[in-house]
Amino acid sequence: MAEADGATAAPRPDPDPDDVTWIESPVCQECGTSIRVYPTNYDRWVSLAMVELPAKDVPEAFRWRLTRLPTRSATPADIVAVRVRGIDPLPSEPVVPAHSMMCVPEWGEP
Repeated sequence: MAEADGATAAPRPDPDPDDVTWIESPVCQECGTSIRVYPTNYDRWVSLAMVELPAKDVPEAFRWRLTRLPTRSATPADIVAVRVRGIDPLPSEPVVPAHSMMCVPEWGEP
């Protein structure tokens, strides 16, 4: 299921609590652009694009949403990526595309 969804990213390392340096977004090894890496609702990790797009512009296999996990606190504790399935979103509804849809590998410089 994870391979079919494209949820094959490596988990992000836990930051050192004593390290106060800025944490940069991870970068795709293929194309060099920034990506967002989130856990899925089934304990895998997925690389997502940095932008949201209307559902009409994203093929069904690449549609994701970011959802807050329910907590008793008013402060959200964690966010997970959930594949958009079952009920199709409205064409103008924003979804987060999987990075694999937008990845254009660099072919090297001459």
